[in-house]
Amino acid sequence: MATTVDVIIPVLNEEHSLPRCVELLRSFFGEHPDRVWSILVADNGSIDKTIEVATSLMNDSGDLRITHIEQRGRGRALKKAWLESDADVRCYMDVDLSTDLKHVPELVSAIADEGNSLAIGSRLMGDSDVVNRTLKREITSRGYSALFRTMFFTKFKDAQCGFKAISADAANALVPLVKDNAWFFDTELLLIAQKNGYSIKEIPVRWVDDPDSRVKIISTAWEDIKGLLRLRFGGRPKVAGR
Repeated sequence: MATTVDVIIPVLNEEHSLPRCVELLRSFFGEHPDRVWSILVADNGSIDKTIEVATSLMNDSGDLRITHIEQRGRGRALKKAWLESDADVRCYMDVDLSTDLKHVPELVSAIADEGNSLAIGSRLMGDSDVVNRTLKREITSRGYSALFRTMFFTKFKDAQCGFKAISADAANALVPLVKDNAWFFDTELLLIAQKNGYSIKEIPVRWVDDPDSRVKIISTAWEDIKGLLRLRFGGRPKVAGR
């Protein structure tokens, strides 16, 4: 049977960006019929017309579903969506599609065909192609990478790229162990996965910086540092049976 893949799109007040995102994903799906694709819009606290727009984009094919949570936090939305999904491979990407969709087949294949537990896009590998990124964001990203690699001896370099996939088994085992509900979710998930021996494949990607990104660099960086200290001195949970 063909591998089923859910592409989760976490959204917060994205009524204007969502239609283009869904259109591009559907076009991509049509070019890759070897998988069974579907979109899961994970809304977390939108107060605009995001839900109404998402509902209007649904069709008879059933390739788009919506899940909603009142509280904000990207990590919170991803937890709910990944645990609600019953797909073999559960991806997520940002609604602006900053990462080129040409990398999606490799991301999915890393799990479905190669047997990895997680696959992550990377903007920090030698073959990565990063466009329009400001010097401030580049320095912050590389500094954060150096920090967590030094603290936890990780092999992966880019923990925060909004382009990841996880197997069903890994999602069901790891996601409930992640405490963070915001931007540190990605890093915490990967550090717990590494501690428990799950395989992680990092893929260099072409990534175009979104000038309208809502990530607040300073406050997010501080929360990330606090998260790293929590895991460094509080320990990372073990998955039962591993």
